[in-house]
Amino acid sequence: MRRTLLEGLKTPLTESAALLDDAELVALAAEVNEGSRTRLGRGLSIRVVDAGSCNGCELEINALSGAYYDLERFGLKFVASPRHADVLLVTGPVTRNMREALERTYAATPAPKWVVAAGACARDGHVFKGSYAVVGGVGEVVPVDLYIPGCPPSPRTLLKGLVALMRGP
Repeated sequence: MRRTLLEGLKTPLTESAALLDDAELVALAAEVNEGSRTRLGRGLSIRVVDAGSCNGCELEINALSGAYYDLERFGLKFVASPRHADVLLVTGPVTRNMREALERTYAATPAPKWVVAAGACARDGHVFKGSYAVVGGVGEVVPVDLYIPGCPPSPRTLLKGLVALMRGP
């Protein structure tokens, strides 16, 4: 155990530092902001709803508000209330205990609103499919406008999904 701990201290487990002027990231975030301003007249407000996930997707979503991605500089923001949200970003399979909460959150979100199911579990339950405690994917409970694949989806994939959402059908 001691040897493992010492080896872990020598080898960093995080991703290598990214370039601060990552052109692809800036272009993606600017496109989401432009799309939201065209469709809504303002920046995009996102409410994250964990419907029963393992928290892998939440780690990637939290990276979007970190120092590298810093989505707020592009007019995108995470909000605490569904009453202030344009997008419900739902992760995980919908558990029986979270079904009513998700339905109420959807009902409390003002129109126009979009629902994005992020990750494989949100699509169809993935590894939790068939469990007695799981209703199924997000689409089983509320209408979904966009599915973002991955287990978990990377922050760039999430951002590309928001771009696709803002481009519309």
